[in-house]
Amino acid sequence: MSRLTLRNKLNTAIGSALLCCCVGAIADSTAAFHSASPTARVEYWQQRQLQIERDLADKNTLSKVKLLFLGDSITDFWQMGEDIWVGNQWHGKKIWDQSFTGTPAENFSQNFGISGDRTEHILYRIEPKKNGGLGELDSPELNPEYIIIMLGINNSWAPEYPVADSIFAGVSAVVRAAHQRKPHARIILESILPTNDVVKNASVVKPVNLRLAELAASAEFSGSASYLDLYPSFVESNGQQKADYFVQDGLHPNENGYRVWRDQLLPLIANDRKSHSH
Repeated sequence: MSRLTLRNKLNTAIGSALLCCCVGAIADSTAAFHSASPTARVEYWQQRQLQIERDLADKNTLSKVKLLFLGDSITDFWQMGEDIWVGNQWHGKKIWDQSFTGTPAENFSQNFGISGDRTEHILYRIEPKKNGGLGELDSPELNPEYIIIMLGINNSWAPEYPVADSIFAGVSAVVRAAHQRKPHARIILESILPTNDVVKNASVVKPVNLRLAELAASAEFSGSASYLDLYPSFVESNGQQKADYFVQDGLHPNENGYRVWRDQLLPLIANDRKSHSH
């Protein structure tokens, strides 16, 4: 065998060995990434739905619930710390943990908010199972003292027209359904928060909020509901949204926003308890 042939064979062998090492190293490095592992797609809202189902299965905890929150992502994110989609943005978990997890026991809360839900989706969730819904309010162990409702803004995208009329109809339907399912619970109906879209605020959010205030004060609900107008605390004197209370998307509150919300909600509930304690 010539020296050239021997050298070529040695080079080939060495190259093969190096290639195997490199492939092995690449395989080892990719194994560390979730992106390289087969994973079924489960949307965030599906995870939240499963969590609510688990919460409903815990009958002992359900019986302790005093405040039940119903809504979309703005309600949902009370329990989110750092934003799972955009890093270094923080929502309401710190505030929630301080105030709604059992100390004091009179404010122990359950959160039935799901990101992305429109009014019709929440109606479906609280519709009794016997009627084809998910029956999230069916459990006899779940007897909240208050049901706290904020929703409707998601219906302003891909909307029905007139938009404000549609949103008001949807929120009203949820309030009536919740009251029907848990007639002994008092309802805290909250205003929709301002967005960073001044046109939408003027044409949709503010008109809906005025009608929600009237609904809470109406003969139908004046004995069972209170209205919490959060809107003024979340806008500047010129009517612009207070950016310091929201994350970058201009829709969801940040930690400061949830603190402001908490600091208005809890005194209202405390005063409502006093006025209905006799």
